[in-house]
Amino acid sequence: MNAAIIGPFMTDSSTDHGWAGPQLLRALHQGEFDLYMTDSANRTSLAFARPMKYQLLPVHCLEWTCVFRPGAMGAALLQRKWPGLARLAIGPCGRAFDALAGRRLEPPVQPSSSRRIHHERIDAAQFAERLPALMSDYALRPNWKDGELPRLLALAAEKRADGPLHFGGTYDEAGKMVGCHAFYGQAGGIANLLQIQASGPYWGATLDGLIAAARDMGCVGITGQTQSRFLPHLFGYNRLFFRYAGGTMVRSRIAEVAEAVRAGDIFIGGLMGDRWTRLSSDDFGRL
Repeated sequence: MNAAIIGPFMTDSSTDHGWAGPQLLRALHQGEFDLYMTDSANRTSLAFARPMKYQLLPVHCLEWTCVFRPGAMGAALLQRKWPGLARLAIGPCGRAFDALAGRRLEPPVQPSSSRRIHHERIDAAQFAERLPALMSDYALRPNWKDGELPRLLALAAEKRADGPLHFGGTYDEAGKMVGCHAFYGQAGGIANLLQIQASGPYWGATLDGLIAAARDMGCVGITGQTQSRFLPHLFGYNRLFFRYAGGTMVRSRIAEVAEAVRAGDIFIGGLMGDRWTRLSSDDFGRL
């Protein structure tokens, strides 16, 4: 099948009276695509897309955040909005709060299910080689041709909002990679998950590796898009919060596709979405 990933709609606010968005979407539907999807729809887009037979995936609309150092994370959030003020006044207060909290701020990472499992840093090539095999049990999944996945990862590495892109792998006792992750992060900042995937029984261990890698890097917390397959494992972490981040929805006239979407049997989000792109995340209005 041919699939289209829908990004932002942009109109002239001085002349648009609310009709441009629906017209753009109807024009897109006239293309030769079997499947339309997005994970970055705002509430206005949801309002006119759902009557057009889009299926909403509620879990994927959420963003989860795990806090490592509450004071420093609060300062980091304020610094995004008021860079100068937060750095001079809020930053020291956040560090002082975390220092006073001391041992009460234990690592949020739960122990892996087996001590034989270990985590290693990997590169983009290793990640691209292993990810397709780990997602093979989804009924709906991307069929990346030669070179397409490395090209997407190269584009993702150009993003500037959350620091450099890092990769990690989770390995079983036989040395086989059973999970992998990719996230943006840097010391003192909030890590941002790009993609995580694991084989069935290793989701918990892969999440452990992701959160431990971000914390060891010096990040003050980590955030990422929620997925139905690892949602139960997230509940095992403390200082975890959820919020609505963007509408994830899918449209197809093929009955089998619609049924797979209803069953949650679709690989969507991360690289199969729009939230990660520079157009959706980077700030082009400030130097």
